[in-house]
Amino acid sequence: MKQTYRDIDKDGKGQVSLLPEESEDLWHAYNLIAIGDCVTASTIRKVQQESATGSSTSSRVRTTLTIQVEAIDFDTQACALRLKGRNTVENQYVKMGAYHTLDLEQNRKFTLIKVHWDLVAIERVDYACDPTQHADLAAVVMQDGLAFICLVTSAMTLVRNKVEVQIPWKRKGNAQQHEKGLHRFYDTVIQGILRHVNFEVVKCVLIASPGFVKDQFYEYMMQQATQQILRHYNWKVLMDPAVVTMKLADTKAAGEVKSLEAFYVMLKTEPSRAFYGLKHVQKANEAQAIEILMVSDSLFRAQEVGKRKIYVDLVDSVRDNGGDVKIFSSLHVSGEQLDQLTGVAAILRFPMPDLEEE
Repeated sequence: MKQTYRDIDKDGKGQVSLLPEESEDLWHAYNLIAIGDCVTASTIRKVQQESATGSSTSSRVRTTLTIQVEAIDFDTQACALRLKGRNTVENQYVKMGAYHTLDLEQNRKFTLIKVHWDLVAIERVDYACDPTQHADLAAVVMQDGLAFICLVTSAMTLVRNKVEVQIPWKRKGNAQQHEKGLHRFYDTVIQGILRHVNFEVVKCVLIASPGFVKDQFYEYMMQQATQQILRHYNWKVLMDPAVVTMKLADTKAAGEVKSLEAFYVMLKTEPSRAFYGLKHVQKANEAQAIEILMVSDSLFRAQEVGKRKIYVDLVDSVRDNGGDVKIFSSLHVSGEQLDQLTGVAAILRFPMPDLEEE
């Protein structure tokens, strides 16, 4: 995401212009835009025109509209974001108050206008526009003849390439054809990785499969690496298990998983230091007891401004008290698990047995 303009006054009112450059950027936009916000973007409008003779013709024109958002729809599979609302700035094609649907797209700028930009929204913009925050983990999920090359960010998992190669069955007298098919499949996967994985950003590549497919692919890939076919790329991170563990632990998504795992352990071993649900977490915060606060980003998409403000204020307060705040993406498995725990949970600095009894 690229920020092209920002004007927010001291009271939090203002606008930010953004240019989505990747699929994930539209997910960030979905989390930023709330019901009641105004969005300005380029769009296509069907226009009826009447000639002097009374006949009418219709044409499609591109124009810029500003709508006050009444409905938001995000397709997680296609990473498509659609906004519906009434036009707030009249132009030659669309009257004031007329309904229109805006489709936000990659590489097409939009401006988001809010009555109040809270801290969580501003941090989301800063995070989305920070190039160092892009996908730092890649994954290859495979079986014989089929592989998906994915980039794992802290917000979502993006499938960048699907590889499908027909491999002849391994029969007596046909082993050589089977072997050739396997190598053709492996080579195609390797080329896909080189094409879609930026090793200046990615710290680790995970390979996953049923059975021994991953091991056979890994062995073949390392053979190619030793033959210097991949000499310019950082494949060495895959060769040492200790390096892989260290690199994986340093990824952003791993930090959230680690926190949630620590919460579950604490819930079993020392339950008076692990709480979930807004009421209990708020009481723990009043006692300045929260060491780690975990919040699902789905809670910040609440249509009620007051409900969103409750969680924004909680985040601010925990940080003011020296606590660590982790905002989980609801598109990650860890975020889904947190949503099952009401979407908010906390690990405390010290036990609160009285709160546990409640």
